[in-house]
Amino acid sequence: MTETPSADAPFVHYEVSDGFAVLTLDSPRNRNALSARLVQELLAGLERAAADDSARGVVLTHTGNTFCAGADLKEALDADPAAAADIRTRWMIRVLRDILVLPKPVVAQVNGNVRAGGMGILAACDIAVAGPSSTFALTEARIGLAPFMISLTLLPRTTSRSAARYYQTGETFDAAEAERIGLITVAAEDAATEVNRLRAELRKSSPQGLAEGKRLVNAALLAEFDRSAEELAKRSASYFGTPEVIEGMTAFFERRPPNWAE
Repeated sequence: MTETPSADAPFVHYEVSDGFAVLTLDSPRNRNALSARLVQELLAGLERAAADDSARGVVLTHTGNTFCAGADLKEALDADPAAAADIRTRWMIRVLRDILVLPKPVVAQVNGNVRAGGMGILAACDIAVAGPSSTFALTEARIGLAPFMISLTLLPRTTSRSAARYYQTGETFDAAEAERIGLITVAAEDAATEVNRLRAELRKSSPQGLAEGKRLVNAALLAEFDRSAEELAKRSASYFGTPEVIEGMTAFFERRPPNWAE
């Protein structure tokens, strides 16, 4: 018999293991979608890890077969579209920026599906390792949207040719392709084993060295992030509530093609 998760059970677990704070996304019933609760717990976990002297770095991982499915479309559809879009946009900015400025390496350990907003989180991480069960897709265009906010991390990490393709087709691709285009660092036969190896290497570096190395790598990315975030936030919010997006999200939940695909 499968146990029903307690309403009080966290959506993001925090533990320190072998000198690393491990943040585990654990809302498999909605594929670790970025619900209000999961985002709040993730932000709190990142803040806690930044201040935790026992943690040299952070491992961001997941339960279930999906790392993160992106925005919680059920919440978005049930709420006032404009207000919900603005709130979710601000959340995404905070999550991405908090990962980028955290003065410790953030290592993503993925062995499952990554979609939409989950792709932006993956790109924000300093090191990303994906196992053989991992698949990736930017599906926003299929519901009338575009990867607005997550472009802040995706475009600096991936090739321009791959972005031009996957932003528009919404195709699914595997870990080998994700490594080829720069979305992930390593496509591994065993993600956990590779992450453990990387953790051992990172522990050889001093906290100061890790922090300053990360600042150097992310300086240009962060400068562009801060220049573009507000404009992209406005563009993103302006599309929620439009007829195409309402049709796209409704079709998604009704498990049918949207009217433009018929």
